[in-house]
Amino acid sequence: MADERVTAPESPAMTSEQAGRWETVLDTLAGMLPPGAVRVLVDGAGGEDVPRLFADRLAASVSAAGRRGRRAGAGPTAGAGPAGGAGPAAGGDTPDGAAGAGTVVLADGPRRRADSPPGGWDVVVWLHTRAGRDEEGERGADVVVDVDDPAWPVIRRVAARLAGDGSWFARETDAFFSVRAATWDAKFGDDLPAYAAAVRAMGLRAGAVALDAGCGTGRALPALRDAVGPAGRVIGLDLTPLMLRAAREAGRAVGVTLLVADARHLSVANGAVDAVFAAGLVHHLPDMAAGLAELARISRPGGRLAIFHPSGRAALAARHGRALRPDEPLAAGRLGPMLAASGWHLDSYDDAAHRFLALATRG
Repeated sequence: MADERVTAPESPAMTSEQAGRWETVLDTLAGMLPPGAVRVLVDGAGGEDVPRLFADRLAASVSAAGRRGRRAGAGPTAGAGPAGGAGPAAGGDTPDGAAGAGTVVLADGPRRRADSPPGGWDVVVWLHTRAGRDEEGERGADVVVDVDDPAWPVIRRVAARLAGDGSWFARETDAFFSVRAATWDAKFGDDLPAYAAAVRAMGLRAGAVALDAGCGTGRALPALRDAVGPAGRVIGLDLTPLMLRAAREAGRAVGVTLLVADARHLSVANGAVDAVFAAGLVHHLPDMAAGLAELARISRPGGRLAIFHPSGRAALAARHGRALRPDEPLAAGRLGPMLAASGWHLDSYDDAAHRFLALATRG
């Protein structure tokens, strides 16, 4: 994304819906900031304009919420003078609150990235774009906001200490997928055979109850319906109503119960399902271990779990322009122990170029 495109926070051309999306993201972030004096760095790999505009608007949102939101001055980083002493922030405040308890001082990178105040930044907000990725910077951030579409920002990751009750996740997930639902199958519809093969690998019995957690446009639903037969039941759930509507319009919901639901908190009885199919879901949850435990809760002993993606981890990482790391949640060395701690036993692990498929059994 070229810097000159990044005018969304101030653009008069935005629709009311797009302006509302910006307000939601900024107000959510303002509400996440810890109490007291806070030093915030807004940074990212997309150039200087994106962080600057974002920091300007976030400061305004902080002030609108009843706190003192101030922009750091244009000189040395607020709170860190040339010799490491205190330096002024915009309006005479200092990031440690010396000139006003509760002040939130916002600086923007990348010029301030290495020039941190004493004790470091209290909160780092990273603005993610596909152009000019900086994996190290993104991994070290407390909050990651996707601004690849400058008119439609989405919060993608929040550190546990800032996440509160986690309600941001459902709202932001819906925001991300709602604008993509109508075109999702046009981009990814050719992987239906891979979904069917993954369902066959689960070895489901006729008459079983199968749950597709995060079913999206329903690419696994017909295969699950065929596997459990007329005596079985298939439930597809997703956080995004427009994804479920796309599943219906594609004809994949025949004989299937579709529910708008959060896979982290299911209104399903203990041990009620025989199998869970989860495509592109668990590693995106804020707390993957807790998500796996919730899926274990609703599964009967001996029930099956399939964690699936229609491309392998290395191929997916390359597609997104990043390197594959051994500490990622779906790496074999991490996934097996996490499944075991959540009530599952890892039976098989296939991370080929054409798919990722981990099969597990409920203990």
